[in-house]
Amino acid sequence: MARFESVALLKDREFAALAGTAFARSQAYSTILIALALYADLFGTTGFVEGLWGTAFAVVQLFIVLPLGRQVDTGNAKRWLLAGFLVNVLVFVGFIFVGDAVHVILMRMLQGLGASILWITGVAVVGEISPDESQGLWLGSYNQVASFSSMAGDLVGGYLLFAYGFTVPYLVLSGLTLVSFVLVWAFLRDDPGGTPDPDEVHGLEAFRSLLGLPMLRALVGFRFAFSVGKMAVILFLPIYARTTFGMSAFVIGWILAGGKLTKALAQGFVGNLTDRWGRKHYFVGVGALLYGLGTAAIPLAGVVEGWLTPVEVSVFGGTQQLGGAFLTLFVAYSILGVADSIRLPASMSLFVDEGEAYDSVASAMSLRSISWKVGQVTGPVLVGVTMDLLTVESGFLLAAAFIAVATTGFFFQSRRAHAARTPVEDPTLGN
Repeated sequence: MARFESVALLKDREFAALAGTAFARSQAYSTILIALALYADLFGTTGFVEGLWGTAFAVVQLFIVLPLGRQVDTGNAKRWLLAGFLVNVLVFVGFIFVGDAVHVILMRMLQGLGASILWITGVAVVGEISPDESQGLWLGSYNQVASFSSMAGDLVGGYLLFAYGFTVPYLVLSGLTLVSFVLVWAFLRDDPGGTPDPDEVHGLEAFRSLLGLPMLRALVGFRFAFSVGKMAVILFLPIYARTTFGMSAFVIGWILAGGKLTKALAQGFVGNLTDRWGRKHYFVGVGALLYGLGTAAIPLAGVVEGWLTPVEVSVFGGTQQLGGAFLTLFVAYSILGVADSIRLPASMSLFVDEGEAYDSVASAMSLRSISWKVGQVTGPVLVGVTMDLLTVESGFLLAAAFIAVATTGFFFQSRRAHAARTPVEDPTLGN
Protein backbone atom coordinates (compact mmCIF):
# COMPACT_ATOMS: atom_id res chain seq x y z
CA MET A 1 0.00 0.00 0.00
CA ALA A 2 2.80 2.39 0.91
CA ARG A 3 4.45 1.74 -2.45
CA PHE A 4 1.29 2.87 -4.26
CA GLU A 5 1.11 5.97 -2.05
CA SER A 6 4.69 6.77 -3.07
CA VAL A 7 3.82 6.45 -6.76
CA ALA A 8 0.70 8.58 -6.26
CA LEU A 9 2.86 11.43 -4.96
CA LEU A 10 4.32 11.78 -8.44
CA LYS A 11 0.96 13.22 -9.53
CA ASP A 12 1.90 16.29 -7.49
CA ARG A 13 3.83 18.42 -9.99
CA GLU A 14 6.07 19.96 -7.34
CA PHE A 15 6.97 16.60 -5.84
CA ALA A 16 7.63 15.24 -9.33
CA ALA A 17 9.97 18.17 -10.04
CA LEU A 18 11.82 17.60 -6.77
CA ALA A 19 11.96 13.88 -7.53
CA GLY A 20 13.79 14.86 -10.70
CA THR A 21 16.38 16.55 -8.49
CA ALA A 22 16.92 13.33 -6.54
CA PHE A 23 16.99 11.32 -9.77
CA ALA A 24 19.67 13.44 -11.46
CA ARG A 25 21.86 13.63 -8.35
CA SER A 26 21.76 9.92 -7.52
CA GLN A 27 22.20 8.74 -11.10
CA ALA A 28 25.38 10.78 -11.37
CA TYR A 29 26.72 9.70 -7.99
CA SER A 30 26.37 5.97 -8.74
CA THR A 31 27.77 6.13 -12.25
CA ILE A 32 30.84 8.07 -11.14
CA LEU A 33 31.49 5.61 -8.29
CA ILE A 34 31.80 2.81 -10.84
CA ALA A 35 33.98 5.06 -13.00
CA LEU A 36 36.29 5.53 -10.00
CA ALA A 37 36.84 1.77 -9.86
CA LEU A 38 37.88 1.89 -13.53
CA TYR A 39 40.17 4.86 -12.88
CA ALA A 40 41.79 2.96 -9.99
CA ASP A 41 42.53 0.04 -12.30
CA LEU A 42 43.60 2.29 -15.19
CA PHE A 43 45.99 4.48 -13.17
CA GLY A 44 47.23 1.72 -10.81
CA THR A 45 46.51 3.83 -7.72
CA THR A 46 47.18 2.99 -4.06
CA GLY A 47 44.55 2.83 -1.32
CA PHE A 48 45.74 6.24 -0.07
CA VAL A 49 45.11 7.92 -3.44
CA GLU A 50 41.76 6.17 -3.79
CA GLY A 51 40.89 7.45 -0.32
CA LEU A 52 41.71 10.97 -1.50
CA TRP A 53 39.03 10.58 -4.17
CA GLY A 54 36.51 10.17 -1.38
CA THR A 55 38.06 12.90 0.76
CA ALA A 56 38.14 15.41 -2.13
CA PHE A 57 34.40 14.96 -2.63
CA ALA A 58 33.71 15.62 1.05
CA VAL A 59 36.22 18.31 1.97
CA VAL A 60 34.51 20.98 -0.14
CA GLN A 61 31.18 20.04 1.37
CA LEU A 62 32.63 20.28 4.87
CA PHE A 63 33.26 23.99 4.37
CA ILE A 64 30.10 24.95 2.50
CA VAL A 65 27.23 23.04 4.09
CA LEU A 66 26.64 25.39 7.03
CA PRO A 67 26.65 28.67 5.07
CA LEU A 68 24.69 26.94 2.31
CA GLY A 69 22.02 25.84 4.78
CA ARG A 70 21.59 29.39 6.07
CA GLN A 71 21.41 30.74 2.51
CA VAL A 72 18.69 28.23 1.65
CA ASP A 73 16.76 29.09 4.82
CA THR A 74 16.94 32.84 4.17
CA GLY A 75 16.97 32.92 0.36
CA ASN A 76 15.17 31.43 -2.61
CA ALA A 77 15.64 27.65 -2.55
CA LYS A 78 14.49 27.25 -6.14
CA ARG A 79 17.37 29.35 -7.45
CA TRP A 80 19.83 27.26 -5.47
CA LEU A 81 18.46 24.08 -7.02
CA LEU A 82 18.83 25.50 -10.52
CA ALA A 83 22.41 26.56 -9.76
CA GLY A 84 23.19 23.07 -8.48
CA PHE A 85 22.10 21.51 -11.77
CA LEU A 86 24.43 23.78 -13.74
CA VAL A 87 27.39 22.95 -11.49
CA ASN A 88 26.75 19.24 -12.06
CA VAL A 89 26.78 19.71 -15.84
CA LEU A 90 30.21 21.34 -15.50
CA VAL A 91 31.31 18.29 -13.49
CA PHE A 92 30.35 15.86 -16.25
CA VAL A 93 32.05 17.93 -18.93
CA GLY A 94 35.19 18.07 -16.78
CA PHE A 95 35.24 14.31 -16.23
CA ILE A 96 35.35 13.77 -20.00
CA PHE A 97 38.85 15.29 -20.02
CA VAL A 98 40.29 13.45 -16.98
CA GLY A 99 43.80 12.17 -17.73
CA ASP A 100 45.32 11.12 -14.39
CA ALA A 101 44.56 10.56 -10.70
CA VAL A 102 45.09 14.24 -9.83
CA HIS A 103 42.46 15.30 -12.36
CA VAL A 104 40.04 12.89 -10.67
CA ILE A 105 40.69 14.58 -7.31
CA LEU A 106 39.93 18.02 -8.75
CA MET A 107 36.72 16.89 -10.43
CA ARG A 108 35.57 15.12 -7.26
CA MET A 109 35.91 18.44 -5.43
CA LEU A 110 33.64 20.16 -7.96
CA GLN A 111 31.24 17.22 -7.81
CA GLY A 112 31.06 17.62 -4.04
CA LEU A 113 29.96 21.24 -4.46
CA GLY A 114 27.17 20.40 -6.91
CA ALA A 115 25.96 17.39 -4.92
CA SER A 116 25.74 19.44 -1.70
CA ILE A 117 23.61 22.11 -3.32
CA LEU A 118 21.14 19.59 -4.73
CA TRP A 119 21.03 17.39 -1.62
CA ILE A 120 20.56 20.01 1.11
CA THR A 121 18.21 22.20 -0.90
CA GLY A 122 16.12 19.32 -2.26
CA VAL A 123 15.55 17.65 1.11
CA ALA A 124 14.85 20.97 2.84
CA VAL A 125 12.21 21.91 0.25
CA VAL A 126 10.53 18.50 0.45
CA GLY A 127 10.39 18.80 4.24
CA GLU A 128 9.01 22.35 4.05
CA ILE A 129 6.23 21.82 1.50
CA SER A 130 5.10 18.35 2.63
CA PRO A 131 1.94 18.10 4.78
CA ASP A 132 2.75 17.60 8.48
CA GLU A 133 0.72 14.39 8.71
CA SER A 134 2.61 12.69 5.86
CA GLN A 135 6.10 14.13 6.15
CA GLY A 136 7.67 10.70 6.61
CA LEU A 137 5.94 9.42 3.47
CA TRP A 138 7.15 12.39 1.42
CA LEU A 139 10.74 12.08 2.63
CA GLY A 140 10.71 8.29 2.29
CA SER A 141 9.27 8.54 -1.22
CA TYR A 142 11.81 11.20 -2.16
CA ASN A 143 14.54 8.81 -1.03
CA GLN A 144 12.88 5.99 -2.97
CA VAL A 145 13.23 8.00 -6.17
CA ALA A 146 16.88 8.63 -5.34
CA SER A 147 17.40 4.90 -4.72
CA PHE A 148 15.75 3.85 -7.99
CA SER A 149 17.84 6.46 -9.80
CA SER A 150 20.97 5.26 -8.07
CA MET A 151 20.13 1.72 -9.15
CA ALA A 152 19.68 2.97 -12.72
CA GLY A 153 23.09 4.58 -12.43
CA ASP A 154 24.54 1.24 -11.40
CA LEU A 155 22.91 -0.73 -14.22
CA VAL A 156 22.70 1.76 -17.08
CA GLY A 157 25.79 3.71 -16.08
CA GLY A 158 27.74 0.49 -15.53
CA TYR A 159 26.70 -0.81 -18.95
CA LEU A 160 27.54 2.46 -20.71
CA LEU A 161 30.99 2.52 -19.08
CA PHE A 162 31.49 -1.14 -20.03
CA ALA A 163 30.35 -0.68 -23.64
CA TYR A 164 31.38 2.87 -24.57
CA GLY A 165 34.06 4.05 -22.17
CA PHE A 166 33.86 7.33 -20.26
CA THR A 167 32.56 9.99 -22.67
CA VAL A 168 29.09 8.65 -23.53
CA PRO A 169 27.99 8.10 -19.90
CA TYR A 170 28.99 11.66 -18.99
CA LEU A 171 27.04 13.07 -21.94
CA VAL A 172 23.97 11.07 -20.90
CA LEU A 173 24.28 12.40 -17.33
CA SER A 174 24.50 15.95 -18.66
CA GLY A 175 21.28 15.45 -20.64
CA LEU A 176 19.38 14.03 -17.64
CA THR A 177 20.53 16.89 -15.46
CA LEU A 178 19.34 19.50 -17.94
CA VAL A 179 15.91 17.80 -18.13
CA SER A 180 15.67 18.00 -14.33
CA PHE A 181 16.65 21.68 -14.51
CA VAL A 182 13.68 22.34 -16.81
CA LEU A 183 11.24 20.42 -14.54
CA VAL A 184 12.22 22.43 -11.46
CA TRP A 185 12.16 25.72 -13.36
CA ALA A 186 8.70 24.98 -14.79
CA PHE A 187 6.82 23.33 -11.91
CA LEU A 188 8.34 24.24 -8.53
CA ARG A 189 6.87 27.34 -6.90
CA ASP A 190 9.15 30.32 -6.49
CA ASP A 191 10.72 30.61 -3.03
CA PRO A 192 9.23 27.24 -1.90
CA GLY A 193 10.45 27.44 1.68
CA GLY A 194 9.41 31.04 2.21
CA THR A 195 11.76 33.70 3.52
CA PRO A 196 11.69 34.19 7.30
CA ASP A 197 11.86 37.59 8.95
CA PRO A 198 15.52 38.69 8.80
CA ASP A 199 15.24 39.94 12.39
CA GLU A 200 14.52 36.37 13.48
CA VAL A 201 17.44 34.78 11.65
CA HIS A 202 20.85 34.88 13.34
CA GLY A 203 23.29 32.52 11.56
CA LEU A 204 25.42 30.89 14.24
CA GLU A 205 22.74 31.46 16.86
CA ALA A 206 20.39 29.20 14.91
CA PHE A 207 22.97 26.41 14.88
CA ARG A 208 23.63 26.82 18.59
CA SER A 209 19.91 26.63 19.29
CA LEU A 210 19.56 23.49 17.20
CA LEU A 211 22.51 21.84 18.94
CA GLY A 212 20.77 22.55 22.24
CA LEU A 213 18.23 19.89 21.31
CA PRO A 214 19.31 16.54 22.87
CA MET A 215 18.02 14.38 20.02
CA LEU A 216 19.78 16.43 17.39
CA ARG A 217 23.04 16.21 19.35
CA ALA A 218 22.62 12.43 19.51
CA LEU A 219 22.06 12.27 15.75
CA VAL A 220 25.05 14.49 14.97
CA GLY A 221 27.37 12.46 17.21
CA PHE A 222 26.16 9.21 15.68
CA ARG A 223 26.79 10.41 12.14
CA PHE A 224 30.39 11.47 12.93
CA ALA A 225 31.44 7.86 13.53
CA PHE A 226 28.95 6.05 11.29
CA SER A 227 30.04 8.05 8.25
CA VAL A 228 33.63 6.79 8.55
CA GLY A 229 32.45 3.22 8.05
CA LYS A 230 29.75 3.79 5.47
CA MET A 231 31.74 6.06 3.17
CA ALA A 232 34.62 3.59 3.15
CA VAL A 233 32.21 0.89 1.97
CA ILE A 234 30.67 3.10 -0.73
CA LEU A 235 34.05 4.09 -2.13
CA PHE A 236 36.06 0.89 -1.77
CA LEU A 237 33.56 -1.87 -2.53
CA PRO A 238 33.50 -1.16 -6.30
CA ILE A 239 37.31 -0.77 -6.29
CA TYR A 240 37.65 -4.05 -4.35
CA ALA A 241 35.47 -5.84 -6.90
CA ARG A 242 37.50 -4.46 -9.81
CA THR A 243 41.10 -4.65 -8.56
CA THR A 244 40.87 -7.87 -6.51
CA PHE A 245 38.46 -9.97 -8.59
CA GLY A 246 38.70 -8.27 -12.01
CA MET A 247 34.97 -7.65 -12.31
CA SER A 248 33.77 -5.49 -15.20
CA ALA A 249 31.92 -2.21 -14.77
CA PHE A 250 28.71 -3.96 -15.80
CA VAL A 251 29.07 -6.69 -13.13
CA ILE A 252 29.94 -4.10 -10.48
CA GLY A 253 26.75 -2.31 -11.48
CA TRP A 254 24.75 -5.49 -10.80
CA ILE A 255 26.24 -5.75 -7.31
CA LEU A 256 25.43 -2.16 -6.44
CA ALA A 257 21.97 -2.42 -8.00
CA GLY A 258 21.03 -5.24 -5.61
CA GLY A 259 21.47 -2.94 -2.64
CA LYS A 260 19.74 -0.05 -4.36
CA LEU A 261 16.75 -2.25 -5.21
CA THR A 262 16.16 -3.33 -1.61
CA LYS A 263 16.69 0.27 -0.52
CA ALA A 264 14.30 1.66 -3.11
CA LEU A 265 11.47 -0.79 -2.51
CA ALA A 266 11.29 -0.37 1.24
CA GLN A 267 11.85 3.33 2.00
CA GLY A 268 8.32 4.56 1.29
CA PHE A 269 6.90 1.73 3.39
CA VAL A 270 9.29 2.43 6.27
CA GLY A 271 8.61 6.17 6.05
CA ASN A 272 4.92 5.42 6.46
CA LEU A 273 5.70 3.25 9.49
CA THR A 274 7.64 6.05 11.15
CA ASP A 275 4.62 8.36 10.69
CA ARG A 276 2.34 5.81 12.39
CA TRP A 277 4.59 4.30 15.05
CA GLY A 278 6.82 7.21 16.09
CA ARG A 279 10.00 6.43 18.11
CA LYS A 280 12.03 7.15 15.01
CA HIS A 281 15.34 6.83 16.85
CA TYR A 282 14.78 3.07 17.10
CA PHE A 283 14.53 2.85 13.32
CA VAL A 284 17.86 4.70 13.04
CA GLY A 285 19.58 2.38 15.53
CA VAL A 286 18.29 -0.88 14.07
CA GLY A 287 19.17 0.18 10.54
CA ALA A 288 22.70 1.14 11.61
CA LEU A 289 23.22 -2.19 13.39
CA LEU A 290 22.19 -4.09 10.26
CA TYR A 291 24.52 -1.93 8.16
CA GLY A 292 27.44 -2.93 10.37
CA LEU A 293 26.63 -6.62 9.87
CA GLY A 294 26.51 -6.20 6.09
CA THR A 295 29.85 -4.38 6.12
CA ALA A 296 31.51 -7.12 8.15
CA ALA A 297 30.30 -9.66 5.57
CA ILE A 298 32.18 -8.02 2.66
CA PRO A 299 35.59 -9.61 3.42
CA LEU A 300 33.98 -13.05 3.08
CA ALA A 301 34.09 -12.53 -0.70
CA GLY A 302 37.68 -13.76 -0.89
CA VAL A 303 36.80 -16.91 1.08
CA VAL A 304 33.64 -17.81 -0.82
CA GLU A 305 35.26 -17.14 -4.20
CA GLY A 306 37.15 -20.44 -4.04
CA TRP A 307 34.14 -22.48 -2.93
CA LEU A 308 31.83 -21.91 -5.87
CA THR A 309 32.42 -22.70 -9.53
CA PRO A 310 31.99 -19.49 -11.57
CA VAL A 311 28.92 -19.29 -13.79
CA GLU A 312 29.31 -17.72 -17.23
CA VAL A 313 26.55 -15.33 -18.29
CA SER A 314 26.40 -13.94 -21.82
CA VAL A 315 24.82 -10.48 -22.16
CA PHE A 316 25.12 -7.72 -24.77
CA GLY A 317 27.60 -9.72 -26.82
CA GLY A 318 30.00 -10.35 -23.92
CA THR A 319 30.55 -13.10 -21.36
CA GLN A 320 30.64 -12.34 -17.64
CA GLN A 321 31.95 -14.78 -15.02
CA LEU A 322 30.00 -14.71 -11.75
CA GLY A 323 31.59 -16.62 -8.89
CA GLY A 324 31.51 -16.72 -5.12
CA ALA A 325 32.90 -13.21 -4.74
CA PHE A 326 30.09 -11.79 -6.87
CA LEU A 327 27.45 -13.64 -4.84
CA THR A 328 28.95 -12.54 -1.52
CA LEU A 329 29.25 -8.90 -2.49
CA PHE A 330 25.75 -8.92 -3.99
CA VAL A 331 24.22 -10.33 -0.78
CA ALA A 332 26.27 -8.03 1.46
CA TYR A 333 25.29 -4.93 -0.50
CA SER A 334 21.64 -6.02 -0.51
CA ILE A 335 21.78 -6.19 3.30
CA LEU A 336 23.19 -2.66 3.31
CA GLY A 337 20.23 -1.55 1.17
CA VAL A 338 17.73 -2.98 3.64
CA ALA A 339 19.63 -1.31 6.49
CA ASP A 340 19.51 2.09 4.80
CA SER A 341 15.81 1.74 4.04
CA ILE A 342 15.18 1.32 7.78
CA ARG A 343 17.50 4.11 8.89
CA LEU A 344 17.26 6.90 6.32
CA PRO A 345 13.58 7.99 6.38
CA ALA A 346 13.62 8.12 10.19
CA SER A 347 16.93 9.99 10.32
CA MET A 348 15.84 12.60 7.80
CA SER A 349 12.46 13.04 9.46
CA LEU A 350 14.08 13.54 12.87
CA PHE A 351 16.35 16.27 11.50
CA VAL A 352 13.41 18.01 9.83
CA ASP A 353 11.40 17.79 13.06
CA GLU A 354 14.22 19.31 15.10
CA GLY A 355 14.77 22.05 12.52
CA GLU A 356 11.09 23.02 12.55
CA ALA A 357 11.35 23.82 16.26
CA TYR A 358 13.36 26.92 15.26
CA ASP A 359 12.08 27.42 11.69
CA SER A 360 15.51 26.31 10.44
CA VAL A 361 14.98 23.10 8.49
CA ALA A 362 17.77 23.72 5.98
CA SER A 363 20.14 24.60 8.83
CA ALA A 364 19.25 21.33 10.55
CA MET A 365 19.94 19.49 7.30
CA SER A 366 23.25 21.33 7.06
CA LEU A 367 24.18 20.03 10.50
CA ARG A 368 23.15 16.58 9.30
CA SER A 369 25.40 16.98 6.31
CA ILE A 370 28.42 18.46 8.08
CA SER A 371 28.34 15.78 10.76
CA TRP A 372 28.65 13.30 7.90
CA LYS A 373 31.43 15.21 6.17
CA VAL A 374 33.91 14.92 9.04
CA GLY A 375 33.85 11.13 8.74
CA GLN A 376 33.63 11.32 4.96
CA VAL A 377 36.81 13.40 4.85
CA THR A 378 38.84 11.23 7.24
CA GLY A 379 37.27 7.79 6.68
CA PRO A 380 38.37 6.99 3.10
CA VAL A 381 42.01 7.95 3.74
CA LEU A 382 42.11 6.13 7.10
CA VAL A 383 40.64 2.95 5.63
CA GLY A 384 42.72 3.28 2.46
CA VAL A 385 45.97 3.51 4.43
CA THR A 386 44.87 0.51 6.51
CA MET A 387 44.37 -1.43 3.29
CA ASP A 388 47.86 -0.43 2.11
CA LEU A 389 49.54 -1.40 5.39
CA LEU A 390 47.54 -4.56 6.15
CA THR A 391 44.97 -6.07 3.77
CA VAL A 392 41.96 -4.85 1.86
CA GLU A 393 39.74 -7.04 4.03
CA SER A 394 41.07 -5.45 7.23
CA GLY A 395 39.95 -2.06 5.93
CA PHE A 396 36.35 -3.26 5.66
CA LEU A 397 36.53 -4.75 9.17
CA LEU A 398 37.77 -1.40 10.47
CA ALA A 399 34.79 0.26 8.78
CA ALA A 400 32.43 -2.22 10.47
CA ALA A 401 34.05 -1.42 13.84
CA PHE A 402 33.36 2.30 13.41
CA ILE A 403 29.72 1.52 12.61
CA ALA A 404 29.40 -0.69 15.70
CA VAL A 405 30.78 2.04 17.99
CA ALA A 406 28.51 4.68 16.43
CA THR A 407 25.43 2.49 16.80
CA THR A 408 26.12 1.57 20.43
CA GLY A 409 26.61 5.20 21.40
CA PHE A 410 23.47 6.31 19.59
CA PHE A 411 21.26 3.72 21.30
CA PHE A 412 22.17 5.12 24.71
CA GLN A 413 22.13 8.81 23.80
CA SER A 414 18.90 8.74 21.81
CA ARG A 415 17.00 6.88 24.53
CA ARG A 416 17.97 9.53 27.05
CA ALA A 417 17.15 12.31 24.59
CA HIS A 418 13.75 10.82 23.80
CA ALA A 419 12.90 10.49 27.49
CA ALA A 420 13.97 14.09 28.17
CA ARG A 421 12.02 15.66 25.32
CA THR A 422 9.37 18.28 25.87
CA PRO A 423 6.50 18.98 23.46
CA VAL A 424 8.27 22.18 22.39
CA GLU A 425 11.42 20.32 21.47
CA ASP A 426 9.67 17.44 19.72
CA PRO A 427 6.91 18.50 17.34
CA THR A 428 6.39 14.84 16.30
CA LEU A 429 4.90 13.97 19.66
CA GLY A 430 2.05 16.42 19.37
CA ASN A 431 0.45 18.54 22.10
